[in-house]
Amino acid sequence: MNGRALIVGGGIAGLAAARGLLDRGWEVEVRERHAGPPDIGGALGMWPPALEALDRLGLGAAVRAAGSVPTAARLADPAGRTLVRLDRRAPAARLVARSALLEILVGALPAGTVRWNTPVTPEEAAAGVGGFDVVVGADGLNGAVRRGAFPAAPASRGLGTVAYRGAVPGHVATFTETWGSGRLFGVTPMDGRAANWYAAVRADLAPDRGADPLVLLRRLYGGWHAGVTRVLDALPGTAVDRRTLYDLPAPASYVHGRRVLIGDAAHAMAPNLGRGACESLVDAAALARALGEAPAVDQGLARYDRERRRPAARLVRASRAMSELATATRLTGLRDGTLRTVGALLG
Repeated sequence: MNGRALIVGGGIAGLAAARGLLDRGWEVEVRERHAGPPDIGGALGMWPPALEALDRLGLGAAVRAAGSVPTAARLADPAGRTLVRLDRRAPAARLVARSALLEILVGALPAGTVRWNTPVTPEEAAAGVGGFDVVVGADGLNGAVRRGAFPAAPASRGLGTVAYRGAVPGHVATFTETWGSGRLFGVTPMDGRAANWYAAVRADLAPDRGADPLVLLRRLYGGWHAGVTRVLDALPGTAVDRRTLYDLPAPASYVHGRRVLIGDAAHAMAPNLGRGACESLVDAAALARALGEAPAVDQGLARYDRERRRPAARLVRASRAMSELATATRLTGLRDGTLRTVGALLG
């Protein structure tokens, strides 16, 4: 079937859903409160399920061409000793700049599909915006559709961590994540001109939001191995994004009437497994297929909910567990020793 869809949110999930529904013959309007795609920078790992979803949207080749595959990947301790080689048995993820992915998604939509600077209020989302067969909430964990149309949905939960991220000049070929006590630091390829970096710190180790991030990062990571300190030395003059991290427990359903949640609005998760953007793309492709193949909207939404809610909920739980392990402050010696043993067995 086909119909008219309003998509609230012009990020990865919303733009991908728009492309998928257009391919299925739907009329689509995207409303985004910002003046353009809400790009917060950095690189994203596109795991095989996300690449398969992009292939179904006709965008897989473009994303592969824009991304890169690390030559090696490892988990290390602050001294630089390898805990686990991550690239020996895991399927390769392609790393792509968030800005490049958003550019591809926006470029895949006809002009005028996205109405920038056009917010939707929770009241409008709760009542349903007139003239549309379905309203898709793709506007994040505190978005208008979740707040307005899903008042009984669980509230977001703090992960107890603060994240910093950005990019520095210079290319790196390898992916390295380093775990210390209460903090981690990652460096990944992004494109041929810049390297992506990110850090997560237990909230009690990070001062208030007004602190100078460069001073804080040097204090927290200044004694770590050369791969980290090279990034710290390159930080002056670059932008640093800071945010407190949250996730969302699974609601009873992603569907309420003709309103449906996708992406972070449905299952915001800790970034530690690198699956947030991936699952947004999988959501978008699954929703478009379900609505395109079902004889009625209600049946399509029910199929999407069956397919996506439980797998996404498992990833939310696993990502939270990985966040707690990676930023633990107790028994870190036992943690690292266990990881070395596991790494040796896998090697």
